[in-house]
Amino acid sequence: MSQRDADTSDDPRIAATLTRVLDYVRWGASRFNAAGLAFGHGSDNAVDEAAHLVLDTLGLDATLPDLYLYATLTEPERLAVIEVIRKRIETRLPAAYLTRKCWFAGIEFHVDERVIVPRSPIAELIETGFQPWLGHREPLQILDLCTGSGAIAIACAMAFPEARVVATDASSDALAVAAINSEKHDIGPQVEYVEADLFDGLADERFDLIVTNPPYVSHDEWSGLAPEYHHEPGFAFHGDADDLLLVSRILFDAPRYLAEDGLLVLEVGYSAFALEARYPDLPITWVDLARGGLGVGVIEAEDLTAWAAAQHDEAF
Repeated sequence: MSQRDADTSDDPRIAATLTRVLDYVRWGASRFNAAGLAFGHGSDNAVDEAAHLVLDTLGLDATLPDLYLYATLTEPERLAVIEVIRKRIETRLPAAYLTRKCWFAGIEFHVDERVIVPRSPIAELIETGFQPWLGHREPLQILDLCTGSGAIAIACAMAFPEARVVATDASSDALAVAAINSEKHDIGPQVEYVEADLFDGLADERFDLIVTNPPYVSHDEWSGLAPEYHHEPGFAFHGDADDLLLVSRILFDAPRYLAEDGLLVLEVGYSAFALEARYPDLPITWVDLARGGLGVGVIEAEDLTAWAAAQHDEAF
């Protein structure tokens, strides 16, 4: 008998013992902790991860009243919940890939293995309308570089309904997922998707706001991540580039695409330390995020243009 057969042979006994929704959230969380799972794809702890999987399997919304957590499940429901909890442990797939659902900036998105699970702290800036960084400016032309699932682009479109949003990605698979999410939220033509390697292939135009969460994780850092992260496309983490190559391209090319009073919002995570070491005079302001998160910075177009020009002059 295989280990899985031995484990699943206990399912009827578990189903007979655990009867309520709450029981399975507790049991799932205990199993996840015992298995040493990693979290960070929409939840940061075992209880929230278990709740997401249990409620989704039962077809229940996460906002349902607590009273329903004490409801008694039918036997088929219990066995289905046991199965998804086992699958999470055995495959180490992030819960978002099992349910095909995640939330970003309070909005539900479809995700699958073609894109990383959106979890950028830029969500907090979108929810606050990029204040105080935009000030009185109302962005009517927004560019989302490396859009992935389309979460940032679509959230920006919802936050600024009068704006035109262009979203680029080098992956046609990612853009296919983004299109699913545009249809899901009936975005229509407000968001335009372009298959492009950063700015390459993009029309020559200016944007009031450029937002980007590009691949910035080094190969060494990525190789040391937990198995859950290795189910995500590696290209979306490091872009098959050397460390800060893609980030550097963005910094030097962005002035040609920013409006004179435009704003660049850039996420580089823990690579912020390496970025500061490479470009100690980069005129970037790191954002202090209320919900946590490191390496989100803002740069005014005027400052970035002057800095890039100075770098070019020094090089020659």
